[in-house]
Amino acid sequence: MSENCLFCGIVAGDIPSTQVAENERAIAFMDINPATAGHLLVIPRTHSTDLREASAEDLTAATLLAQSLVSRVIERLDAAGANLLSCIGADAWQSVFHTHLHVIPRYQDDPLQLPWHPTPGDFDEIKATAAKLV
Repeated sequence: MSENCLFCGIVAGDIPSTQVAENERAIAFMDINPATAGHLLVIPRTHSTDLREASAEDLTAATLLAQSLVSRVIERLDAAGANLLSCIGADAWQSVFHTHLHVIPRYQDDPLQLPWHPTPGDFDEIKATAAKLV
């Protein structure tokens, strides 16, 4: 547990949340600032800043819980689909520095727009970047 972490406070039961699912290593609860109806957060019980620091076991447990919730929101909330999102770092919109996955139900004509609009990239630049990652 991290002393000043909002999500650690939720895990400890010190901060109220609307929990909807759990497993041995992760919990899922409703986001209090929902992007769409049914927006959930899935977090490991053990503190880590983001998925780079999370143990493989915690990340697996959280991902499997998120997978079951994606099916649940599509079936039970009549969502057309869902986004699964992990933000890593303040410049990538991370505001709570405890590993978490957003499960965001998507509905036809919902107002949520992701901040990027795919456009074709420069193939040589893509290749050069890929070479740095191999």
